[in-house]
Amino acid sequence: MTYYITEMSWTEFDERRKSAKTVIIPSGACEVYGPHNPMGADILVAKKMSELLAEKVNGIVAPCLEIGQSKTLTSFPGTICIGSDLLKGVYAQIISEFVRLGFTRFFVINNHLGNTPPLTEVLWDAQQKYGIKYGQVGFWQYLPVITDKLGIWDTPKPHAHASEAQTSVLLYLYPELVHMEKAVNTPFKPDNYPGIIKDIPYCKQTDSGLLGDATKATAEKGKIAVETALEAMAKYIQERLEK
Repeated sequence: MTYYITEMSWTEFDERRKSAKTVIIPSGACEVYGPHNPMGADILVAKKMSELLAEKVNGIVAPCLEIGQSKTLTSFPGTICIGSDLLKGVYAQIISEFVRLGFTRFFVINNHLGNTPPLTEVLWDAQQKYGIKYGQVGFWQYLPVITDKLGIWDTPKPHAHASEAQTSVLLYLYPELVHMEKAVNTPFKPDNYPGIIKDIPYCKQTDSGLLGDATKATAEKGKIAVETALEAMAKYIQERLEK
C-alpha cells in the first residue's frame, strides 16, 4: 500500500482520507553533499522518512519541492536553489490545498537547514489562518537530540554536513547511491569567532563539499538512527497531533 498521494488514484485517496489524520510533508534540497553522496541526499532522505513515518501513523505523504534555499552552496557544481519567498509560497499552497481537502494535522520532515526559517513561518501562518496543529523537525539537526545519548557515533562532530551521521543514514536508506570509496575526512578550520554568522563562502571552508569525517559512517549506525527517529516522531504525532 502506498502512502504518497501522488501514487494514489483519486478514489483511493478519497477513501484513505476518511481514516488518515496527518499529512506528512517532506522538504529538502539538491546540493553538494560530499564526493560520496548524491546531491539529492536531503530530499531523498526526507521522502523516505516521510513514507516510513506515514506507515507508522497511517498518514498521507504530500507532494514536495526537490530543491531548497541552498544559496551558500551554489559555488559547487550541481547545487540548484530557490529563494525563501518562492519556497514559502509553494509550501503554503500545499498546506492550504490539504486544508481544503479536510486535513488539519501536518508534520514536516525537513532535511535542509536553509529551509527551516521559511517553513517555520509558513506553518505558523497556517496555524493562525486555519487553526492547524503541526510539528516540524529539521531532521539532520534532530538526530543529535535523539541519538547522541545512544553512543553510536565515533567522530568528534558526527552531525556536520555530509559527515558520519548523515552518511550513515544514507547508507541505510540508499546504499546503492553512496560510494564509500570516495568518502573523505575534511577537518574543520579553526573558528576564532564562534556563534557569529559569517560572510565566509562554504567553498572556503571545504574543498570536498563535506565537513567532518564521513569515513566512519556505517549502515548499522544509520539503522539505529532512523529507527530511533521514527519512533520519536510517531509518538509526537500520536500523542500530540492526533489527540
